[in-house]
Amino acid sequence: MDTPWSHATVLLNEAVGALFSEGTRDHPHATDGTYVDATFGRGGHSRLVLSRLSAAGRLIAFDRDPMAVAEAASIGDPRFSIRHAAFSSVSELAPRSLAGLLMDLGVSSPQIDNPERGFSFRFEGPLDMRMDTTRGQSVAQWLETADANQIAEVIREYGEERFAGPIAKAIVARRQERGPISTTTELAQLVAEQVKTREPGQNPATRTFQAFRIFINAELEELQQALEASLHVLQPGGRLAVISFHSLEDRIVKQFIAQHARDGYDRRTPFAAPKVMKLRDLGRTKPSAEEVRSNPRARSAILRVAQRTEA
Repeated sequence: MDTPWSHATVLLNEAVGALFSEGTRDHPHATDGTYVDATFGRGGHSRLVLSRLSAAGRLIAFDRDPMAVAEAASIGDPRFSIRHAAFSSVSELAPRSLAGLLMDLGVSSPQIDNPERGFSFRFEGPLDMRMDTTRGQSVAQWLETADANQIAEVIREYGEERFAGPIAKAIVARRQERGPISTTTELAQLVAEQVKTREPGQNPATRTFQAFRIFINAELEELQQALEASLHVLQPGGRLAVISFHSLEDRIVKQFIAQHARDGYDRRTPFAAPKVMKLRDLGRTKPSAEEVRSNPRARSAILRVAQRTEA
């Protein structure tokens, strides 16, 4: 029976299947290689990857959530190890050492559904939202000192919220009148009072909560760093598989793959050698209608896959 904090791994078979390239000329022994699950979460992808590895294969997982690291302790497989670190830490791995790199950028259901983590406007809880609860500022702490312009910029940039200005001013006014906001429900109510229209079925606070979570965890910066690192740690023929859940993430992944999946010339230096293609774009996959029906949180997911070239 599912618990309130259970987690259904999105695009499980599709992502793991795309990560492996057995039988290809580029990479004939994929199951013997070293793979990385850069966002362990609750281990759905990791466990399936391990089932595909030979005795010589290895899986390294990363996660900055202490609860995820604790969950990983239940995997008693000598081929597996986990590091308590952000996924950009894949840059610390040896060059051309990986046969595959998987990044699932979604927030796990236990993070969302546990009120103590402060990710959701649906539950009363402390306004935290940190992926790693052992370090850094919480959202509540940041809002204690941020000015209206800073708050509006974050909401606008990371939440694409057209009411960013009024929301930011209301947060600062509330702080001056009654003290800082400290709970999720306080923030959700304040935002709802400022958002005049919203898409059908979407809570008025959705975009603001997304924006604060992305900002406080530097999620887009982490993603950009990890993608750049993939070019160095993937061996020729190695696969990059990334699951994104909103347009800001997917745009970064799409543009990164496109940028490195073509030869290029710099018009400013016409006699310089062309930039050599480093990735081959293997396309994108979305969840099936059946998966979306059984797990509505999968509806916005997009899996993009690329393969490292010889360059």
